[in-house]
This record gives sequence, C-alpha cells and structure tokens, in this order.
Amino acid sequence: MQLHLAVVLLCATAGLFAIAGAEDPYRFFDWNVTFGDIYPLGVRQTGILINGQFPGPDIHSVTNDNLIINVHNSLNEPFLISWSGIQQRRNSYEDGVYGTTCPIPPGKNFTYILQVKDQIGSFFYFPSLAFHKAAGGFGGIRILSRPRIPVPFPDPAGDYTVLIGDWYKSNHTNLKARLDRGKKLPFPDGILINGRGPGGASFNVEQGKTYRLRISNVGLQNSLNFRIQNHRLTLVEVEGTHTLQTTYSSIDVHLGQSCSVLFKADQPAKDYYIAVSTRFTSRVLTSTAILRYSNSAGPVSGPPPGGPTIQIDWSLNQARSIRTNLTASGPRPNPQGSYHYGLINTTRTIRLANSAGQVNGKQRYAVNSVSFVPADTPLKLADYFKIGGVFRVGSISDNPYGGKIYLDTSVMQADYRAFIEIVFQNNENIVQSWHLDGYSFFVVGMDGGQWTTASRREYNLRDAVSRCTTQVYPKSWTAIYVALDNVGMWNLRSEFWARQYLGQQFYLRVYTTSTSLRDEYPIPKNALLCGRASGRHTRPL
Repeated sequence: MQLHLAVVLLCATAGLFAIAGAEDPYRFFDWNVTFGDIYPLGVRQTGILINGQFPGPDIHSVTNDNLIINVHNSLNEPFLISWSGIQQRRNSYEDGVYGTTCPIPPGKNFTYILQVKDQIGSFFYFPSLAFHKAAGGFGGIRILSRPRIPVPFPDPAGDYTVLIGDWYKSNHTNLKARLDRGKKLPFPDGILINGRGPGGASFNVEQGKTYRLRISNVGLQNSLNFRIQNHRLTLVEVEGTHTLQTTYSSIDVHLGQSCSVLFKADQPAKDYYIAVSTRFTSRVLTSTAILRYSNSAGPVSGPPPGGPTIQIDWSLNQARSIRTNLTASGPRPNPQGSYHYGLINTTRTIRLANSAGQVNGKQRYAVNSVSFVPADTPLKLADYFKIGGVFRVGSISDNPYGGKIYLDTSVMQADYRAFIEIVFQNNENIVQSWHLDGYSFFVVGMDGGQWTTASRREYNLRDAVSRCTTQVYPKSWTAIYVALDNVGMWNLRSEFWARQYLGQQFYLRVYTTSTSLRDEYPIPKNALLCGRASGRHTRPL
C-alpha cells in the first residue's frame, strides 16, 4: 500500500512539473502571505507581508530555471501574484492576473509553476487584485545569465535590488473604497526605497569597487528620478536587454519599469545620499537612502542632490538614448543584434488612446473609449472551456474613435506569429506608462503631438531597446513593434494603478487554431477553477 501511494505521488509530481521542462534546474519557494503592521512613513498601517517581510523576498534565478512557488493565502480575502516581465512562454494560465488565473481563496494555497525561458534581467512581482499593490506584497526578480553566456561587463562587487515607489499613509482598503465610490485618489504622501521612508534604507560599499543596482518603480502613480550624490550611473540593462553603456547623472524610472545601473564607489570615504523624487509634478516628493562606504569618515552632509522636476525634454532625450547593445549576448550566446526587427514588415497597426471621464457619475479610465470591467470568470478559463457570454472578441477597436467612455470586458484578438505595430497616443496631461504581459517589444519611436504615418520616418529600426513597459509623455505618442510569438491571453494595462483599477486595461488574445504543445501548453493540472468554470476538470493526473 505504501509503495503504491509513493508511486502515485511521484507520478503526480512528475506530471505537475513536466510542463516546465525536464532538463532545466528547479528552484522551490514557499511563501506565506499575511497582513501585518508596517510603519514606512512613521504611522502604523496594514501591509501585505510575504514570510513576514515587507517588501517580499527577492527571487534569484538563472535563465531557463523552473520556479515552483507555493503561495499560502493567509489573508481574509482572495489574493493573486503577477510576475511583471516574466513572459510565461506558452503558458498565460500562470500569469497571475484575474483575466488568466483564479484568485487564491482565503486560507488556501496555490503553486505557481513558472519557467524563465530565454530571459535575463531585472523584474519584479506584485499583488494584482483589489488594490493590494498599495499595501506591499511586491519584491524583486533577477534572472542571471547562464555560466557560459558572456555578460558585457565584469561581475560587480555587489548586486542590490532597489524597489522605489510612491506611497500613501492610508490603508489600501481606504484607497480601494475611494476608487469604488468613483473618486480620484489624492497625491501620494511619500516615496519608499525598499519599503523604508526617508533615510531608512542603506547600502554598504567598499571604496574602489563597482556595484550593480536593479531599480524597479513599483509605485502607484508617479514617474521617479533616481540619483546618487557625487556618483555617476552607467545603464547596462533594461527589462532583460543589455543596453549601450551610457552614463547619466540621474535616471528616470517610470511606473512599472525596471533597469540596472553600475556605479563605482570612487569618492572620498564617507556617507552619501541616494535620492529619489517625483517627476512632472507641481509638488515634488523626495526620499533618501544612504550609500555607506565601509571606511566612512562621516555621515551625509548638506542637502540631498537635486534632480530634474518637470522637464519633459530632458526625460524624452534620455529615453531616446537608451539603446540595445547589438554585440552583447542576451539569454543566448548569439548577439542581441542578430534579430533584425527593422527589416520585418508589420502586418497590422493598432492605435491605442487613453482617456478619463465619468460613467454613471463615477470616475472611469479607458482605452479607445472602452473601460474594462472584469468578468465573473477568468477570460483564459472561459476560452479554454469554451464558456460563452464571458467575453466577446473584438469588443475593443484597433483605433480610437473619440466616443464617450463605456464599460465592457474588452478583448482584442491578434494572430499568432503576426508582427505588429502598436501606437500609444496620450492626449492627456499626464505621463502614461503601458505594460504588456507575455512579451518584450521594441520601442521604435516617441515624440510630442499626434502620431501620423509620417511619424514612421523617425523610427529607430536598428537598435531600439526591447522591453515590456514603456512611457508615453503628455500630449505625445510612443510606437512599438512586437512579434506575437506567444499564444495566450495577455493583459495590456496602464501602470498608473488607479487607472488600471478603474478600467484602463484590456486583454490581447493571441490566437492560433493549432492545439500543438509547441504553440501552447494545456491548462495546468493544479489550476484553480472559479466563476462559471467551477466544477469543471483540468486534466486527469
């Protein structure tokens, strides 16, 4: 009997993990998600902790690793984690947003089975439901290159995760309730650096050595500028792409974006300010951390270093200077420049315009006039089980038509293996930030005014950076090219979190009639089923 049980468990476990690839290493994580008291801005508030930590623990991995992450939901409400920038190749079921994945019920657990297939770089995870992101539950993800794959800079003496973001003193439940009443959120109260307020975080360095900082803007509303007093920052990686190694005095990190910089501890041995401040705001919030030399002769002195505030041209020029290092290897040994995206003809142009307005007297935000409302069943599950009436393909148009905002569960269909152009048009006075799950895309152009077909003459068709989150400046446009090589249901959303929550998102259904495992994995055997998918079966063990 015991032998029979052991065989059954072994077969079940092997079947569970087979989807992730048998030959690549496994890393196991066991996380308990709880509420707890935190005091990041000096007042007590309820935070979301992972294994008692705020922010949550870093995930360290190597290209192609299988990550088995068992999440215990000890909250009193449903919970989901999404993995920003992890492409979930052929497997959108694991994406961790409500359009693809059923929430983990209170008191239950769910095991995510992820593979960081053909990826390197700096990313983060975050809670995707119910405005939980305003309470924490986020952490860094780093994917290192495999040992024999060359990296275009020497190993640094240290490698730090730096999570920056604006923050409210109010509990996330109060912020959510305000949004649910149809009100806008006020200006944030401060900025956190690794979960700490001004002066709370510190980074230790040794004189003469070089360090890597993996910076992610995990905030809710504002672009942020990052700088270190008397030190220069050399950009080396953006969301999985090795960049030309350009040196800056400071760097803008927009909502949802991640990047890596190197800096050399080459100044007199003392303490220095690390400063982070809001961009494009009439009132500027600033926070600081401490860079501490091991042989420091004294504490920080003078005011924190100033940075750019409302200057858009400064930021636009910096963004245009971020380019791919064509000769460096990415996750594979071949050079990043071996994929000549500029020589491929696009087969479709999608123009997306963000807008804000009222629907039934409540604040809503929209894409091409459609304000997204979640269905009663995750869209990917409805698709898999062929449940009608959950969503309608084509419920959002390819182009803005300027009509009034209306509510719908917006899904746009696109063909697998198509190579498309997406133009983000921002006619508002905010800096917008857009993220596409499941993909990296080439940011081929950005400029002020209205995009026209003549704008293509400005495109960078040689060494545009490939990333998964891009900003759009006020009254401006940004254009991207994307090869739709990943079948699934993929969330395209504003990273301005109140806007995302109130409808500024939709799902891109990248579709093929093929049922081959080469194109898409089947539904995970352990997938949670909810809504109209309740009571159905995934696959037999």
